[in-house]
Amino acid sequence: MNILLIHNSYINQGGEDFVVRIETNLFKAKGLIYKTYCIENIKITDLSSKIRIGLKAPYSKDQKQIIFKKIIELNPNIVHVHNFFPLLTPSVYDACIEAGVPVVQTLHNYRTICPGALLMRDGKICEICVTASPYNGALHTCYRNSFFASFAVARMVAYHRKKLTWQYKVNRFIALTEFGKNKFIEADFPANKIIVKPNFVEDPLKSEKSIHPNRNGKALFVGRLSPEKGVDILNKAWKNIHYPLEIAGTGPLFSELKKNSPDNITFLGQLSKEEVTHKMMESSFLIMPSICYEGFPLVIVEAFACGLPVLASRLGSMEEIIQDGITGMHFKAGDADDLAEKVSAMLASPERLIQMGINARNEYETKYTPEKNYELLMDIYNKVIEEHKTGGYAKPI
Repeated sequence: MNILLIHNSYINQGGEDFVVRIETNLFKAKGLIYKTYCIENIKITDLSSKIRIGLKAPYSKDQKQIIFKKIIELNPNIVHVHNFFPLLTPSVYDACIEAGVPVVQTLHNYRTICPGALLMRDGKICEICVTASPYNGALHTCYRNSFFASFAVARMVAYHRKKLTWQYKVNRFIALTEFGKNKFIEADFPANKIIVKPNFVEDPLKSEKSIHPNRNGKALFVGRLSPEKGVDILNKAWKNIHYPLEIAGTGPLFSELKKNSPDNITFLGQLSKEEVTHKMMESSFLIMPSICYEGFPLVIVEAFACGLPVLASRLGSMEEIIQDGITGMHFKAGDADDLAEKVSAMLASPERLIQMGINARNEYETKYTPEKNYELLMDIYNKVIEEHKTGGYAKPI
């Protein structure tokens, strides 16, 4: 197996960048031959650069040629694209087609069907662009609160929808959840080309003897302190809860939340990965109050790996990943009263809380380990390579 991984990384490293990093580490550990072609986003401040990148958002002939040459040089069996936005563009697929190599695309977010990538507008779920014109996203300035930037992304979505890129240019899409898969099918992605494979995390307990060490009687939130993460709902709910909560993370709402939070909330700021794991080992349960769908929230799997149950919004992938009453609990998204009620329910039965933690750890071992993910990914690669030998493509754009 000779693999070429392609990724357009973000200025502020996020979940997608982390997934690329741990997948390449996994390939290395398994002795696979692989190469990466990563291009980094840069801070674009001058108007001419913004216009140039905006105009090239649908299709970059330059990147197509670069990637074509890379493929000829490296001779991979398969190309796996993680993120092509904004610099690489879907022209990467035509490079693969012309070089005669099959391509897999992981759908980390909803960018191909929603200019804002979150299926969210003005703090509420919005699915207009899933089936209607993506230029609605430009009208409502859904990307970076800018009409020009939103128009550029909408143009990319509309261009490839018209060219049937998603139907004919990619051998297999990897969706992270069944919920996500169904959203892409609603947007007319071919159902037979989408397979569900979740993300994974390394096992933090390889050297631990107990999956419940030193639980400290505290709740924990880990994430960006921004509106879509529902942290204002969490803050409101906690004013009626007499139980300590630790908040790890920073973001635009940090100062406001800290100023208006009750005394039993402690703000920890930005923590390292190791510090987050340590907190997860200590805490009683994790809270995830997001009001957006989320793609595949790795923080849930990290909690499961630490034997930590999760209380999360009954929404999108969170509802799918967490089994209500088994590995955690659900509450009505955006409802502070229901959140407070479910916190009380979790605290009412310490034995049940412990059992949910045990179940969470079992769920991790069954679905989200590196070994399980490697099996799933190799199965996808092998099937795509085999199908490619007898299949065909549409002509390049």
